[in-house]
Amino acid sequence: MTLKIDIIVDTVCPWCYVGKKRFERALALRPGIDIEVGWRAFQLNPDMPLEGMDRGAYVEEKFGGMERAQAVNSSLKSAGEEEGIKFNFNAIQKTPNSVLSHRLIRFAAEYGVQTPIVSAVFDAFFLEGKDIGVPEVLARVAGSAGLNYEDTLNFLQSDRDTDIILAEDELARRLGVNGVPCFIINRKYAVSGAQSPEVIVQVFDLAIQDKLDAVSE
Repeated sequence: MTLKIDIIVDTVCPWCYVGKKRFERALALRPGIDIEVGWRAFQLNPDMPLEGMDRGAYVEEKFGGMERAQAVNSSLKSAGEEEGIKFNFNAIQKTPNSVLSHRLIRFAAEYGVQTPIVSAVFDAFFLEGKDIGVPEVLARVAGSAGLNYEDTLNFLQSDRDTDIILAEDELARRLGVNGVPCFIINRKYAVSGAQSPEVIVQVFDLAIQDKLDAVSE
């Protein structure tokens, strides 16, 4: 029995990184589940300039200043440490437009390495402060996760799939998604936010029982 799981994230969302780790822990609690995962795009900052924004200016605009941002980051760091993530917010010099990284994740699906690429992009941004809005940077990240550097760079320097990413973002909003991560199981059940593994497992079990009931009817 296969569960189809669509995971809606933004690559610049730290809670999405935490949510990914908790999702993986949930899978470990149900090792017999066969899953088919697809990563879907969402933009927390849909009006972000293509070249991104200076991190200081972004923090000022979004949080009203560094003091408020540090308070938010403190809770994030605590959540991250529980999941083995050492957030390094001080290393981030620019908040990027995330469309390019979403395009990379879609490109990675063609080679069966979508989830490793998601992990690599999160690591590059949140642990190393790399500008994931730059094609060359993303191509190097992709190379470390199994994709060919030149092929990836050629793809990123084109505008291929940009319209698809923007459409995915728009569809998520039409479906009522206004925050990420959001896990949609079998296109019927949804888990919103970086919930605990135990909560995610409950939805797994609900979806599995639903399929079993359908077979027995």
